Amino acid sequence: MKYLYYSFIAASILLGACKAKKEEAPVIPTEDVVEMTTPFGNMYIWLYKATPLHRANFLKLSNDGFFNNTTFHRVIPNFMIQGGDPNSKDSDISNDGSGGPGYTIPAEIRDTIQHERGVLAAARLGDAVNPTRASSGSQFYISVSTAGTKGLDKQYTVFGYVMKGIEYADSIVKQSRSSKDRPFVDQKMQVRVIRKTLAEIKAEYNYVPKY
Repeated sequence: MKYLYYSFIAASILLGACKAKKEEAPVIPTEDVVEMTTPFGNMYIWLYKATPLHRANFLKLSNDGFFNNTTFHRVIPNFMIQGGDPNSKDSDISNDGSGGPGYTIPAEIRDTIQHERGVLAAARLGDAVNPTRASSGSQFYISVSTAGTKGLDKQYTVFGYVMKGIEYADSIVKQSRSSKDRPFVDQKMQVRVIRKTLAEIKAEYNYVPKY
């Protein structure tokens, strides 16, 4: 009888230990990824942690739905596509490019982060009226050509990279446009934040974050 009693106690302890071990299974951390839906397909964007102010701002605006139904209001072949202006939601195309959330972001220009095809960078007013090179609160551009945007290095804050789907930016930049580089047909976007592990980012987007 005593043997059965001790066997029961031992089994209970073992069961409790197994349960505790199961409950303590490590949680794999996930990262924020921006999913940008365009008329041609989805782009998946990594936001650099080396530019924390721009990263936090873009994530907040994305989570708030700020970018939804804004358009890529300026497209220049062999250069870039620009969007993120809330004014581009309305039918008045004359004010596209002049809007924002009502604030700017201090420049986070990093010598080591330069323009290359696929980077996400912040638009801004020129040096004459903006000597600190503060960024627009929402307007951004995506580089479709390394050669075209190389001259912007160390002048604009580069804060992200299109890990997958840059070919859809290529499709947007080819659209017929006005003399002011605005597409005749609205190129609207929907933007949201999704969560992925680093392993998933590498497997799904063939990308290993470096900033």
